Amino acid sequence: MSETATTAPAGGGEPYVFNPFAPGFTDDPYPHYAHMRAMDPVHEHPLGFWVLARHDDVVALLRSKNSVDDRNSAPSPIRELRVAATGGDFSRPLAPSMLDRDPPDHTRLRKLVSQAFTLRAVEALEPRVIELVDAALDRIEARIAESGQADLVAELAYPLPFAVICEMLGMPDTDHGRLRELAGTLVRSLEPVTDAELIAAISAAGREISERVAQVVADKRRAPGDDLLTALIQAEDDGDVLSDEELLAQVVLLYVAGHETTVNLIANGSIALMRNPEQFALLAGRPDLDANAVEELLRYDSPVQQSRRITLAPYEVGGRVIPPGTFVIANLASANRDEEFWGPDADQLRVDRPNARGQVSFGGGPHHCLGASLARLEGRVALGRLVRRFPTLRLAGDITWNGRLNLRGPLTVPATTAT
Repeated sequence: MSETATTAPAGGGEPYVFNPFAPGFTDDPYPHYAHMRAMDPVHEHPLGFWVLARHDDVVALLRSKNSVDDRNSAPSPIRELRVAATGGDFSRPLAPSMLDRDPPDHTRLRKLVSQAFTLRAVEALEPRVIELVDAALDRIEARIAESGQADLVAELAYPLPFAVICEMLGMPDTDHGRLRELAGTLVRSLEPVTDAELIAAISAAGREISERVAQVVADKRRAPGDDLLTALIQAEDDGDVLSDEELLAQVVLLYVAGHETTVNLIANGSIALMRNPEQFALLAGRPDLDANAVEELLRYDSPVQQSRRITLAPYEVGGRVIPPGTFVIANLASANRDEEFWGPDADQLRVDRPNARGQVSFGGGPHHCLGASLARLEGRVALGRLVRRFPTLRLAGDITWNGRLNLRGPLTVPATTAT
């Protein structure tokens, strides 16, 4: 460990060490991020990884040519912890998906998948998304009438993106219940995990969901449909096609990432609006702000809190040099609240914020989220129609957060309408 491993506060005192396991961190991580930006925004942790907390530093790292492949990481305490937990197996359930591949493999995979996942295809989904949202709002109204409150996660935030991605891929209805359960386990692989029991459960879920998707792929090869999965099977670029293993990995990634993060966008966004009634009222009266409001809600409480890169060469940032082979966390959520970029009101929700699209919740560079347009569509329709259908909507109880460090979201959002 170098002599710059930790940074002492100005005037002396204990060195600052970023601790995402501090009590209450996952309920509200933003004060912790603000403290890190103030104390040590280019932070070398004693476990051997680094954290970047400022907006401009995060954007630069995401756009750099550094790696996303864990196999490029050098020996470090955090690496040894993972080796101990995994028995030395660094394979991930979502590999060889785009998520864990560098160019030229990533470039090739993304080009093939992009043929099927086009902006035009996403925009064509809007009438169906409106239909699904309105049905969810009907359920919310019925629940409130029956019991006085409704859970926005159970009735809207989860069912909407789950139904959309299943319909897009052409997944059979009979698989939905088990697929939801498996996806909930598999998505934990996107968290910092060192617990051997959880890693085993994630691996088992990865195997089972891959087997199920493989069966659907086989069915689609025999009987092609008008769906994303068939389009992926048929995708070709100058004779290049996805191998069977690559196809499975991309489908599983799209399936899991295609709904889990959007659940958090809708749920976190609804909480933020209800906790800021003046912004709720502004959005309810200004449909023209719907698209910008989604950008601001992504900024204000990011569904994905962090991304990562492994340095391939010495990397200079903030006057410090990160060695090659180092695991670096790009703290997206901290970047989205950086006062140096957003100004003194960075901690305030403003659905009309003029530069809200500067948020980095979808990552950046070559790994910018392929499903960003779909998430924006679902968030815009769901939240815009929610606030206009229920102009007096308010929280009806405490929020229980999912306790995750990366994919931050609530387990339930109890809501009611003022009488």
